[in-house]
Amino acid sequence: MDNISPNTPILESFDQWKQFLSERVKEAKRTGASQETIANAAAGIGAFLAEKVDPRNREQRLLKELWDVGTEEEQKALASMLTKMVSDGKVH
Repeated sequence: MDNISPNTPILESFDQWKQFLSERVKEAKRTGASQETIANAAAGIGAFLAEKVDPRNREQRLLKELWDVGTEEEQKALASMLTKMVSDGKVH
């Protein structure tokens, strides 16, 4: 998940973002990473995105607003929920 920059094209569409995240979660699971490790990595990505990237669609705006008002624990919970949402490989 560490190859994201503010100009990454996958940030244009929320569905593309979820697909990208789903693929990264599958890769992490394949290497034996726990759900907690995956969620912690996602929280790091979330912090980067919230600080460096302007939301490009309404879903990203909502996530940023939730991220910005959340405590560190809530941010980790949000990251965990997002990784769980895409962990089955389906883009809901």
